[in-house]
Amino acid sequence: MRICVWVAVLALGLALLAGVDGTGRAHAAPITTNTALPVAAGEFVTRQQGVVNQSGHDPSGAERDHRVLSWVSVLGFGVTPELTIFGVLPFVNKRLVLTNPSGARVRREASGVGDARLFARYIIFQQNVPGRTFRIAPFAGVELPTGENAKRDSLGLLPAAVQPGSGSWDPFAGLIATYQTRRLELDLQGAYTRNNAARGFKLGDVARFDASLQYRLLPRMLSDETDAFLYGVAELNLIHKEKNEQAGRSDPNSGGTTLFGVLGLQYVTRRSILEAAVQVPLVQDLNGTALERAWIARAGFRLNF
Repeated sequence: MRICVWVAVLALGLALLAGVDGTGRAHAAPITTNTALPVAAGEFVTRQQGVVNQSGHDPSGAERDHRVLSWVSVLGFGVTPELTIFGVLPFVNKRLVLTNPSGARVRREASGVGDARLFARYIIFQQNVPGRTFRIAPFAGVELPTGENAKRDSLGLLPAAVQPGSGSWDPFAGLIATYQTRRLELDLQGAYTRNNAARGFKLGDVARFDASLQYRLLPRMLSDETDAFLYGVAELNLIHKEKNEQAGRSDPNSGGTTLFGVLGLQYVTRRSILEAAVQVPLVQDLNGTALERAWIARAGFRLNF
């Protein structure tokens, strides 16, 4: 039922586009995934985004409440018209509250710099005609162990779900395809992250497929003087996580597949974007007593300079 609702909302957004026309030069961008559109050579783009990630139903009976607050800073630089390099640095606060075997509620919490990401994206194909463009860009990089993964509290070593970092060097790669017109933009991404072990613990590898549609809501008619735009954003994130491993043994209560739906808004000017979105699970097929997601909220801004 929830999938049908989100598909209907997406269809409504497409229907709104039927009456939109013009020659605007500013466009929105995906909120939870990437785009193949370039950063101009010699220019920078920065993105600052706050994220609240809240857990949901706990099938284990421990009444786990897991919340992650993140402030994510991204800086990209256009090396050439085709090549862009990016750096991503998060600051996180992770909190886990649960009922222990004696029936007492226990709170575990940690804050700090998370694991940074460095990657490059290169446009290998582009087809440009008046009013639209299509581009394909692979990307590859590594997640660095800049976040601490050995924090302790009065109860001892914090669990991996509360540590700011993973302690491992984790390579990732993927492919993005972007189709953009004056009316809308469609971005598709496939990506894979290979997680390695640190201190005897290994997060499961992650494979994902993302789709993002951005459509202009206002103004409905454009002119040469138009310099601000309101876009609606609808996205889907299909994420599969392999089981975690502890001392070489897989954890049967971890990993699984989740399909997220995203609805958001973006206020776009020629050099900046303000954005906000809510991400909710439409389908969760998790292993054992793996903790479900409840919702994720995002808000932030981007600047080109």
